[in-house]
Order: sequence, then structure tokens, then C-alpha cells
Amino acid sequence: MTHGPNPNAIYPNEAIKSVCFIKNVVTRPNIQVGEYTYYDDPNGPERFEERVTHHYEFLGDKLIIGKFCAIAKGVEFVMNGANHRMNSASTYPFNIMGGGWEKTTPTLDQLPFKGDTVVGNDVWIGQNVTVMPGVHIGDGAIIAANSVVAKDVPAYHIAGGNPCKVIRKRFDDETIDCLLQLRWWDWPAEKLFANLEKLCSPDLEQVKALLRDGQ
Repeated sequence: MTHGPNPNAIYPNEAIKSVCFIKNVVTRPNIQVGEYTYYDDPNGPERFEERVTHHYEFLGDKLIIGKFCAIAKGVEFVMNGANHRMNSASTYPFNIMGGGWEKTTPTLDQLPFKGDTVVGNDVWIGQNVTVMPGVHIGDGAIIAANSVVAKDVPAYHIAGGNPCKVIRKRFDDETIDCLLQLRWWDWPAEKLFANLEKLCSPDLEQVKALLRDGQ
């Protein structure tokens, strides 16, 4: 008996080749993606790694994305390798142009470093969103299309714009706390399948009951 799509498949639905589970197509060790998180792009969703730019292993930063995230086409995760030094007279990267300018190669501690970029679980990222280095996006957050995310977004908040700003909470604090405790994205496939209708219902009391009942 099946309890949902195969989490190890590239295309969860073979009839929709514009959607792929990212975990099964990434090759870089500095990109970590949870099960069921997908990228939707009619021009080749399996090339998701091309959407992660300026990502160099020697810098050590990681892109970490949780489970069950929905990521629309045109997204770009800009990593720390895009940063230029800012505490000198010029920000120009003379060193990468060659011709003897290599003598100005900065040390790593001379470059801005924002750390890992982290996307929580069950996050929806709209089309053409740019996520800047070191940003943390909380569980259940929604990022509006065409946004530039330069600051952290709290769990279960809706944010959008350039620069991206929080628009509103998705739910009241009690419901958000309940969902963060429930952590349904960590459930085994059988339990998730049995409770799908409750998770997809606008009647959030059903979800709160799951937590109260220890489900």
C-alpha cells in the first residue's frame, strides 16, 4: 500500500516533469535539502543547483532547506561568494581579473561573511525571489513573488517586497506555537497520509487536537 509519492524519485509525478524533488538532483555537498521539497520550473527543475550562485566550497557556507518546501521558478539563492570587501577605498575585485592584480587577493577575514542560508520546513517561495547570503526563513513562512530577502523572516509569517518586509502573521501566536510543536513534517509517511485531510483543512482546531491528543 502506498502512502504518497516516492521521496527518492526525481519527478514525484511522472506526468508533471516541471516539478522535481530537489534532494534527489543536488550534487554539491554544501547544499542540503529535506525530503519532498520541490522546485517547479518548466525549463528544467533538475538544474536547481544553477539557481544557487557564488557558492564556493572554500568559503564553507551552506544552503540548508527543510522538508516539504515549495519553490517556484526563477528563484536565486545568492551565497557569500558574491560579497566584495567594503572596508577599503574600492570594492572592485581587482584580483580576479589577472594581469598582476592578483596581488590584491583578499584574505577570507577581509570579506563580509553572513554564514549559512537556512530555509525551514513547509516554506513557500514565490516566483523570481532572490534570497541573499545568510538569511534564515522560518518554518511555514511564505515569500511573495519578486521579493528580495535580505533579512530573516519569522516562522509562519508572510513577507514580500524589495527589500522584503514582513506583511503579517499567517495565524495567531497560539496556532503558530502549536504547529511548531507538532512538527508534522517529521512524521512517517503512514502517519502523514492518515492525517492529510486535517493538515489541509481550514479548520485549524483539528490540527490543534492532534497536538492535544499526542498524535
